[in-house]
Amino acid sequence: MCLLMLQVTDPVNMNISEPDSHFVFVREFILLGFSYEWKIQSLLFSLFLTIYALTITGNGAIICALWCDQRLHIPMYIFLGNFSFLEIWYVSSTVPEMLVNFLSHKKTISFVGCFLQFYFFSSLGATECLHLTVMAFDRYLAICRPLHYPNIMTGHLCTKLVLICWVCGFLWFLVPIVLISQMPFCGPNIIDHVVCDPGPLFALACVSAPKTQLLCYSLSSIVIFGNFLFILGSYTLVLTAVLPMPSATGRQKAFSTCGSHLAVVSLFYGSLMVMYVSPGLGHSARMQKVTTLFYAMVTPFFNPLIYSLRNKEIKTALRKVLGSFNIM
Repeated sequence: MCLLMLQVTDPVNMNISEPDSHFVFVREFILLGFSYEWKIQSLLFSLFLTIYALTITGNGAIICALWCDQRLHIPMYIFLGNFSFLEIWYVSSTVPEMLVNFLSHKKTISFVGCFLQFYFFSSLGATECLHLTVMAFDRYLAICRPLHYPNIMTGHLCTKLVLICWVCGFLWFLVPIVLISQMPFCGPNIIDHVVCDPGPLFALACVSAPKTQLLCYSLSSIVIFGNFLFILGSYTLVLTAVLPMPSATGRQKAFSTCGSHLAVVSLFYGSLMVMYVSPGLGHSARMQKVTTLFYAMVTPFFNPLIYSLRNKEIKTALRKVLGSFNIM
């Protein structure tokens, strides 16, 4: 996202001169990624490919389980199914290019390819923030307004909320990404990162663009912290409603329905906060790569495990699906 990588932009090192006619404008970038000796590259390729395959399989299994079990066609699981679908595309926006990069000696990515990856990675990240917020709102209604929940969270509203997440997510960063793509890039063309993100792109531009940087920073701050504060507020209200319950069984049931979502929120936003809050972290390219990998690849990998291990209904549905294929 724009917010994260703006921290690596060093204004001192930016070329603020106007582009001249003798500049040769770049048509491709060199995406360094993890550049090590060949044995380590091969090991990382195998590791990333395994994680990617397991991520696709795990999230795909949850989608199939929820689709096949009619009892789970309720808002909570509709949101979860869409979230798993989102995770498949989110991890697919970056990992395949990383895998190709590991086996390539040139490590090049075209100008168009770089900005397409930038757009989809940022848009899917924004969609994930919005989706986690909608899921928190659903849990708030189910626990704090149980009598009104069926009338409020109807199938029509559920569908509308899902569509809003996707549409808003893909429109959120469209303007700043278009503006960045129109900037002149005249070399060098080396991006010391695992993905195409705005910080390195701003640093490689021939001219400075403080207004575009501010727009990118502001939109990122709103989508990250705005949604995080909404989730925090929702679960604060849930906590105040659950703790006074006289029944320990009731409290345990209420917390169990929120536990998986809270774990996913902690993983996703935890890595984002590490990038944003920790001072000086933006000066470490290696640390940026590792942290970006955490929320771009590791979090989607753990999501199916978190939801399947903590939810009896999903475990039952998964057993039925796997049993139909004679896997279990």
